Amino acid sequence: MSKSDSDKRAIIIGGGIGGLCAAIALEQKGIEVAAFERAPELQEVGAGLSLSVNAIKALDKIGMKDALRQLSIPQTSGGIRNQQGQILSLAQRRNNDNNEAETLILMVHRAELLDALLQKLGAETVTLNAECTGFAQDESGVIARFADGSEAHGSFLVGADGIHSVIRAAIFGKEKPRYSGYTAWRAVVEFDHPFLQQGTSETWGRGARFGIVPMSQKRVYWFATNNAPEGVIDSPTQRKQELLKLFGGWHTPIAALIDATPESAILRNDIVDREPLRNWTKGRVTLLGDAAHPMTPNLGQGACQAIEDAVVLADCISINPNVEAALKAYEARRLERTSRVVEQSHRIGKMVQNANPVVCTLRNAVMRVMPASMQMKQLNWIIEHEV
Repeated sequence: MSKSDSDKRAIIIGGGIGGLCAAIALEQKGIEVAAFERAPELQEVGAGLSLSVNAIKALDKIGMKDALRQLSIPQTSGGIRNQQGQILSLAQRRNNDNNEAETLILMVHRAELLDALLQKLGAETVTLNAECTGFAQDESGVIARFADGSEAHGSFLVGADGIHSVIRAAIFGKEKPRYSGYTAWRAVVEFDHPFLQQGTSETWGRGARFGIVPMSQKRVYWFATNNAPEGVIDSPTQRKQELLKLFGGWHTPIAALIDATPESAILRNDIVDREPLRNWTKGRVTLLGDAAHPMTPNLGQGACQAIEDAVVLADCISINPNVEAALKAYEARRLERTSRVVEQSHRIGKMVQNANPVVCTLRNAVMRVMPASMQMKQLNWIIEHEV
């Protein structure tokens, strides 16, 4: 079927951030890579992406340090507020040796990061408009099959094809994602306001939230959530009106930010995830990123965990001459950690999306009195991790 394990060749299904990071990491370990993306062009939806310290370190390991800093601006603190704008909690990382606050997150535009990764990898490595329909494997290799009748041969295959992964479905069967109970809107817009000098902000209401994150080039990434039935379809021409109805009475500059956003720039998606798998590898085929462990965005770790996956996968493949053993080692290193992130993110979503006024009052009171250091300690196992 393919070359021997001593001359490994990777097939990567999916050309998103996780897939491209995996391709870069594997090539840097001397592994031949062929990546396939079903879309006719590589693009990410127009929204922001927060990269916490764990992902920044992982990207540095695959040579993205300079490009990443050029695309982003560092955020050293983040505040949680109530609807009136009063601060409930202010999170900040410890100071470094120069007594400067360390970076909490880097905020980048998804499309710009994707473009930088593609430049690092080389566009010739990615085949576009290639819809994978399944695979076959035996003791000598794996074959990926595509809708146009073509095939790709390799020694192992990585399914990095998102929450609706064809590769995952082929291994475990089709399964509907788990709906969180709330929907989300998001956009990137040019916007300038003194409020932005305070760094990132997330405002909690009753069954609703609004987040504001400054980006480079005088842009702002914002997101909003609201409890809603699953699958509600709205009119793209009425989203701004709906958002102003929901958030227009919240603190400055939320209404102005919504109003400054072109209607066409506002995206809406129901928030879903999946319960963690007990394993995600079968022989010479494994999963990565959202295909393996899709999660809600409450911890900002979806892309971050995919980037970690990519670095660990390349390490395991380069160390172990036996492909199946290498993929099992990759799974063993990643399964428990990603499962914990999935479930913690899901729990946080339930807590902050609670609409009961008594519960919300209590929640806000607890946030006010809990030391910021204690809140950061609860997250350190995630952001201080180094692959």
